[in-house]
Amino acid sequence: MPIDFDVMEVIHQITKTKNLDPEYVLETIKEGLMTAARKRFGETDNVRVEIDRREGEIYMVATKNVVGYVEDSLHEISLVDAQEIDEESEIGDEMEIELPLEEFGRHAIAATKQILVQRIREKEREQTYNEYKDRVGEVVTGIVQHIDKGTIIVNLNGAEAVVPRKEQIPRERFRQGDRIRAIISDVQPNMKGPQIILSRAHPQLLLRLFALEVPEIFEKIVEIKVVAREPGERSKVAVTSIDDRVDPVGACVGVKGVRVQSIVRELANERIDIVEWDPDPEIFVQRALAPARVVQVKTNLEAKEMTVIVDDEKLSLAIGRNGQNARLAAKLTGWKITIRSESQYLNQRTRALATVTSLSELPGVGEATQAKLEANGIDSVEKLAAKTEAELVEIEGLGPKTAAKLIESAQEWVSQHIDLNLKDEEPKSTALGDELFLPDGEEAEDAEIADTDLDAEGKRRKL
Repeated sequence: MPIDFDVMEVIHQITKTKNLDPEYVLETIKEGLMTAARKRFGETDNVRVEIDRREGEIYMVATKNVVGYVEDSLHEISLVDAQEIDEESEIGDEMEIELPLEEFGRHAIAATKQILVQRIREKEREQTYNEYKDRVGEVVTGIVQHIDKGTIIVNLNGAEAVVPRKEQIPRERFRQGDRIRAIISDVQPNMKGPQIILSRAHPQLLLRLFALEVPEIFEKIVEIKVVAREPGERSKVAVTSIDDRVDPVGACVGVKGVRVQSIVRELANERIDIVEWDPDPEIFVQRALAPARVVQVKTNLEAKEMTVIVDDEKLSLAIGRNGQNARLAAKLTGWKITIRSESQYLNQRTRALATVTSLSELPGVGEATQAKLEANGIDSVEKLAAKTEAELVEIEGLGPKTAAKLIESAQEWVSQHIDLNLKDEEPKSTALGDELFLPDGEEAEDAEIADTDLDAEGKRRKL
């Protein structure tokens, strides 16, 4: 008894609504019917399912041997029964006999349905995973279905995604039915279906939103070099332009700040600083600490650390509320940053310079050379570093090469040891004047300090 055309029509609807290959659905039905046959007969080596696509019918057929006396009804058919089907049948022939599906009863239908549902779900999960695994880093929009223990469950056009608590913007709240925009941060295979992880806290979300809002970024005229972000609070974005005629900061801010403000609203009023990237680390660090004016920068290339000296009145501005401005600048540039006020640095430098260091501690100065220098009033490394080459040449027995080498060695020694002395000294300022801000975002001490942000026209304003 064939499965009629109505069932084939249902199969067609399944393949259309579930976006499945018709062959996959038909093979699944075959598997279901064969499972029912195995439960009914035990062995199914001679049973197969046939599909007549033109007539829209599905058959189950068993190949049987024609015998005089039937001992195995699944594999054998009597000569009398065979000749009723085909008068020319003889003992030893093989015949294909259609198996009535009524013999399987409701169990066959239930087994077939169960397998079909299971396989369709598996295929849907596979298709969902294949669709989203290559979309990591893409911004998507979905509808909040519900919130489960702080995790937001999102409907992405039929697929289910989650926004874990750690990937949410602090203090941001969503309700069922709200639209939510986030970045796909990960897609993990799972027995119950692929786990699509969304994030609103990832720095890449900020980058993608700028790419959507700023045509120059989409057209690759302006490039975002690096992003440092504290979700829901503040971010810093470093940009550059391949066209000298295009101002990268102005392009990202937009006329009257319209572009950046659109992103600010999307990210729950997160403040965004846009600075121009520079390949020179010292210039880049100064820009990253804006609007505080940097007076001087001392760089330690080996340790990738900078000591930044700022105006006294701009110290709190450079550090930011709870160290946020300096902390983000360190993340943005990748350098360890120590911030001091100008007066604090000068006072400490004066005390360090007042230190008297014996010439014997300077490598390369022998007893004879030391005696000649001391006889001419140069009795410390610090005094030697302050001399000129012309002054040393006047000393009998010191040539130009020796004089130049002594001065260079002394100045290098003083420079290194003044920096060490400054680091060892306790800062006199009550602000965060001697905090070390690290690229990985170590927390600074708390302090109530003024901060700045961009206003609607992209200008700095006091908070």
